[in-house]
Amino acid sequence: MTALSRLLGLLRDVSFAIFIGAGANADAFFIAFKIPNFLRRLFAEGAFSQAFVPVLAEHREREERTGQPQVQALVDRVAGGLAGVLLAVTSLAVVAAPLVAALFAPGFVSQPYKFALVVDLIRICFPYLLLISLTGFAGAVLNSYGRFAVPAFTPVLLNLCLIGAAWWGGRQGEEPAYALAWGVLLAGLCQLLFQLPSMHYLGRLPRLRWDWQHPGVRQVITLMLPALFGVSVAQINLLLDTVLASFLPTGSVSWLYFSDRLVELPLGVFAIAIATVALPSLSRHSARDSGAAFSATLDWALRLVLMIALPATVALLIMAEPILITLFQYRETLPRDVHMASFSLMAYTLGLTAFMLIKVLAPGFYARKDTRTPVRIGVIAMVANMVLNLVFVLPLHAWLQLGHAGLALATATSAWLNAGLLWRGLHREGVWQPGPGWRRFWLQLGLATALMAVLLAWWLPPAAHWLALDWLQRTLGLLALCGAGGLLYVATLVATGLRMGDLRGQGSSL
Repeated sequence: MTALSRLLGLLRDVSFAIFIGAGANADAFFIAFKIPNFLRRLFAEGAFSQAFVPVLAEHREREERTGQPQVQALVDRVAGGLAGVLLAVTSLAVVAAPLVAALFAPGFVSQPYKFALVVDLIRICFPYLLLISLTGFAGAVLNSYGRFAVPAFTPVLLNLCLIGAAWWGGRQGEEPAYALAWGVLLAGLCQLLFQLPSMHYLGRLPRLRWDWQHPGVRQVITLMLPALFGVSVAQINLLLDTVLASFLPTGSVSWLYFSDRLVELPLGVFAIAIATVALPSLSRHSARDSGAAFSATLDWALRLVLMIALPATVALLIMAEPILITLFQYRETLPRDVHMASFSLMAYTLGLTAFMLIKVLAPGFYARKDTRTPVRIGVIAMVANMVLNLVFVLPLHAWLQLGHAGLALATATSAWLNAGLLWRGLHREGVWQPGPGWRRFWLQLGLATALMAVLLAWWLPPAAHWLALDWLQRTLGLLALCGAGGLLYVATLVATGLRMGDLRGQGSSL
């Protein structure tokens, strides 16, 4: 389901490239959409989920042990508190949209048209935060009970709504950015309504209660406040990139968006899916004091992530520009836009493995209700990102002025720092003990990835060749390249003795 969602997300971004391109209007929409989307990752997928799921697991364990109902009361009161806070934040942002726009895109203040457009789009898009965060709350409850399909399918509705809005707005001949903003709002409503039947079937449909004194609510808040920073460092870094990009030449925000979306594809299809499945299991193992099962689950998640991250990194580095040409260079998106986006894509790609590792390493702390360590690590990584932004982007040294690509490179570098410190913390505390066979596993991955890289580099035509092809020829050529590289990678792993059954065995604690 997650893979289907991400593939439709790719079609969504292709639609964006066709109808709004990478100009001023595109920059304005991407910023207006990114602000509530960033907060969604704090309130829904990020800090809230990491804090709420372990508390819910503890209440389930206690209810099963004592027979006294506790879970529904927690669900009702957490839902009520979350809805109340989100309603207040959304209302304030809609009223103060000019201040929000000036805060997140200060470079647009001197450009009246772009600034006014961002303000209008923020007012339309921002209520999405309320709807999608409640959707994320419902998804966290369903995931905790092992119902993964419905929450994983829900983002499909967002992509369908935005694809429809892009084509409708483009065909109407009006400003497509407004159509996309209304599509965002409609998508939030559809996603929330889609979750409710499953919640009702599970018997966990919340009745909103406002009770900040409930012990479970207070525990969630205690865990969530520091986690707001710790789990969302990557998103905060991306927002800082957006703020700085607003001062760069027109198109910079869009170039960063398109390159970031391609990095998000393997990140979302695999790392987030693996982390979503692993977090409830890690929380249960922690509640039961089952250290061996906890370590085995984390070990399984790390191996699966590395099996995807390493070949994806190499493939994106080698094929950055052909991929961007194939997917995005149509109508409103010009060859220069694709060429510039390829630089930021390669820079982001250098941090892809780190981005994916963070998704499975951070739950190793949050499942044990340890929020202090990730917060401390997050602060270090964020400060490093800010310093690197200054070094790579500001005109301090002429030979280091990398523009928008420098923003992406700073984000990638700070992600490696974040992932490395998380890994060291888990290893030092003995929470994760490497299972058998890691040395052989690294050799297998290294050989398979190297052979795939040689094949891709040898077969890949120059960028001018791709520009001369139509969309069908581009697509078929890209699929042939990816298919051949993927087959060689998998065949090499199998030939060297790696079996998926081995990985399933390590994940049997799930």
